[in-house]
Amino acid sequence: MARSKSLLLGFVVGGVVTATTTLLSTPASGKDMRLRMKQQSLEWKELFENLMRDSFKLKDQLTKTSKEGSSLIKNLTKEMKVSITEWKASVQPHQENIKHYLEEIESSLKDLEDKIKKD
Repeated sequence: MARSKSLLLGFVVGGVVTATTTLLSTPASGKDMRLRMKQQSLEWKELFENLMRDSFKLKDQLTKTSKEGSSLIKNLTKEMKVSITEWKASVQPHQENIKHYLEEIESSLKDLEDKIKKD
């Protein structure tokens, strides 16, 4: 917000300096100069209002986007935890089977070694 205040202050100061410089350096009549200054001030006022409106829209959009992003991250985290839990549950029975088969293979190899030693 400090940056936008600095930017707006810069516009205002720049406008005052420009208007003063124009007043002091122009050969136009006072009436013409006042008319031009009035038009210029109206244009600047409109520009300032548009800038403020756009900055509020941007702020609202950033707030909305950050809330949506936070919600999305929370949902993804929950889904990942559920997926990991389901994966662990589906792998667990297979781990037991693999362990059982390895034990059977070890037993068979031991029996085979014993038979070889006897012969």
